[in-house]
Amino acid sequence: MSDERAEQKFAGDRPDDGAGDGADVEQWQGRWEGLFPKKHPLVLLYTGDGKGKTTSALGVTMRAWGRGWKICWLQFIKSKTSHYGETRAAERMGIEMTPLGDGFTWLSEDIEKDKALARECWALAREKIESAEYDLVVLDEITYPVTYGWLDVQEVVETLRNRPEHVDVIMTGRDAAAELVEFADLVTEMTEVKHPFQRGIKAQPGIDY
Repeated sequence: MSDERAEQKFAGDRPDDGAGDGADVEQWQGRWEGLFPKKHPLVLLYTGDGKGKTTSALGVTMRAWGRGWKICWLQFIKSKTSHYGETRAAERMGIEMTPLGDGFTWLSEDIEKDKALARECWALAREKIESAEYDLVVLDEITYPVTYGWLDVQEVVETLRNRPEHVDVIMTGRDAAAELVEFADLVTEMTEVKHPFQRGIKAQPGIDY
């Protein structure tokens, strides 16, 4: 079978291509049944001090969405009121993306509130994972509450270990606990070589948020 024909083996109809009129983007309907069916769901971990962890998870999300996967994002640090570029894109693409944090935790004036928010986010994340309704669940910046001791790392690992067999999971964040590194199937550590901030350039919309 040619690559072109394999790409056409989608269990559903492809919507007509839009002309960029600003309407919501319609996802292909149905599950991928092509040359490379989903056989080995994985746990991916993007960590390290360099930029690109959430960005990498967004890249995989785009690819999975194109395959007709049902996707859910839980954001452990980003504020409930945030409305970044990825949030706007997710709304248009029909991807669940739920920010449940309170912003930059290291600047917090109410750590107990942050702990409660992290536990609330984990409870929802666990519910989403165990529901078996999703092909991909992204736990954005989960490493921070785990490292701070707000979440039980063993509970997180056991939830991932016992998840429904078709569910892929992505975790992001700096300073990933050794237990998460050991359990994950793929671990990428981002290393900063250069950063615009070093030249006084602040985060840029469309690139950073």
